[in-house]
Amino acid sequence: NNIVQTTGSAGESIAAGIVFTLPAILLMGYDLTVGKVAVIAVAGGVMGVLLMIPLRRALIVKEHGRLTYPEGTACAEVLVAGERGGVQAKRLFQAFGLAFGYKFLMAGLKAWREYPTWTSRSYQGASISAEVSPELLGVGYIIGPRIAGYLFAGGSLAYLVLIPAIKLFGSGLTTPIFAETKLIADMSPSEVRAEFVFYIGAGAVASAGIIALIRGLPTIVGAFRSGFQDLRGSLDERAGRLRTDVDLPTWVTPVGAAALALILTLLPQLAVNLLGAVLIVVFGFFFSVVSSRITGQIGVTANPISGMTIAALIGTTSIFLLIGWTGVDYRVGAISIAGVIAVSAALAGTTSQDLKTGFLVGATPRRQQLAIVVGAVTSALAIGWTLTLLNNTYTNIVPESHPGVTLEAAAPDAPDRSVTASGERMGHAGQEWDVVRVNVPTEGVQPGKYLVDPESREVAFLVDPGIGGRVREIDGNPVTKLDSPKATIMALVTDGILTQKLPWGLVLIGVFLTLSIELMGLQSLPIAVGVYLPISTSASMFAGGVVRWLIDRRSRSGERSIVEVESGPGVLFSSGLIAGGAIAGIVIAGVAAALVGRAEAAQVPAADYLAHVVGLQGGLGAFAQSDLVSLAVFAGLGFILYRVASR
Repeated sequence: NNIVQTTGSAGESIAAGIVFTLPAILLMGYDLTVGKVAVIAVAGGVMGVLLMIPLRRALIVKEHGRLTYPEGTACAEVLVAGERGGVQAKRLFQAFGLAFGYKFLMAGLKAWREYPTWTSRSYQGASISAEVSPELLGVGYIIGPRIAGYLFAGGSLAYLVLIPAIKLFGSGLTTPIFAETKLIADMSPSEVRAEFVFYIGAGAVASAGIIALIRGLPTIVGAFRSGFQDLRGSLDERAGRLRTDVDLPTWVTPVGAAALALILTLLPQLAVNLLGAVLIVVFGFFFSVVSSRITGQIGVTANPISGMTIAALIGTTSIFLLIGWTGVDYRVGAISIAGVIAVSAALAGTTSQDLKTGFLVGATPRRQQLAIVVGAVTSALAIGWTLTLLNNTYTNIVPESHPGVTLEAAAPDAPDRSVTASGERMGHAGQEWDVVRVNVPTEGVQPGKYLVDPESREVAFLVDPGIGGRVREIDGNPVTKLDSPKATIMALVTDGILTQKLPWGLVLIGVFLTLSIELMGLQSLPIAVGVYLPISTSASMFAGGVVRWLIDRRSRSGERSIVEVESGPGVLFSSGLIAGGAIAGIVIAGVAAALVGRAEAAQVPAADYLAHVVGLQGGLGAFAQSDLVSLAVFAGLGFILYRVASR
């Protein structure tokens, strides 16, 4: 059982490290392939395990009692007392089934609206919507009312203050702001968010992340110093060890790290050169030590992987800038380096928790280390396929026109690489188009992937990615997009340092917004994330937070203790809601991908084709289109969560 959970535990860390970083490549207008994701995930995963081999005794054994590794200790208790899991497993699977059915009916068959929306007629630009999904309700319950409230406050600030303010002050303008080709008076709230609030939110999140990293510097520096000192004292203590104290040979770490670095430099699609490989090893080792000690103190959940990755990315791009490696061609390499480091640091923390579990139950460390490598490799292959599947399913090709603007791709050796192309062509709407990538704002055309007329070179379509895409509605109908705020920060940092072309006025508004929140004594990071995320996401999380607040009130009244609430049926049921909704989303995306050809023939979006064939949406009529019905169904799901959590 221990080996099974050790092998399976790698998946979460691999996914976190990848999702935090690699969608930034999509935001820059480049393609994300299964092979590229898998190589970065495998390299980061194996690196994280290798770097923890010589550190196990120093951190797990010698620091026993000081570094608690809470998740690892909890896993050990569950393994020892496994017979107690029957009732809990039943509740978990009930939640999973409920969430799966709910999500499939809503998102797959369109039985009710996924995004009920209210738009004010008297308060120009103001709107509120909610993504009534089971996974967001579960996340809101788990993070609690405080953080969920902060997130919703940030969303309210964006949608009820910033967007209306931009509409109010900009509606009278007769010329576009910046390089926009559309007047603010003609923009919808979603367009204002995409063109203005997006950068404000990104600046707010980036600065909040840096502030959180600065606050954690004493812990990080102390973690690195203690880990290095303990490492020096444990390298020679190997003779006469018991089975439960046998690791993989120490030489595996330097040899394996060198081999991985060499392999990465030989793969041209990653754009990682020898210096980049060296930076991966150096930053990877540093942040692996830091990650292990931090998770030992406060657990995996609070491990600031994104903050450490931002720090590594700032260091990498700053070095690139100093030696003259600037411009758009170095951006993919910088993000690839950050991706390997993020996965490595995340898996180092998870590996430490697994090794702590093994230490407590008497496992063989060497077998655990091999099991984690196996889990990392298999998870890497799965995350590559899953990420590209989700992106391709929710990618939209949207008509976009910029009269008088022509996009000519720069030559490979041209000093200005604002617009690039690789010779790729794409068929759409009965015609072949040239694919170009706009790397920095150019004559009103925002960064992204575009289809242009081969003769006139004028823009015809935007290829808007499913992950991090900026188009929120087509012909007035909402479209599903998967947000990735931390990857947006990575893209923002990389662009800001290497291309030195950003709407810094908007970014700085976000920075000073974060500083103002900090001066008020509030947690700036969740509020900043709320500003960046669509309010539809934070509103649903807030609903889960409200359910948790009601349960917490009962605990404060003496009926239940806080410990019982934290580890009670509500948290377990919420976990099932998250898992069921997420798996249903992947199944729906897989079905849509399999039917994309038929969907194009029927001139129906791939994500809607299943509902089109089944016909449930049409049969339900007004019921399926009602915002009130959608909110009522979501409220019913929240009531079920409350009833379960009250037991």
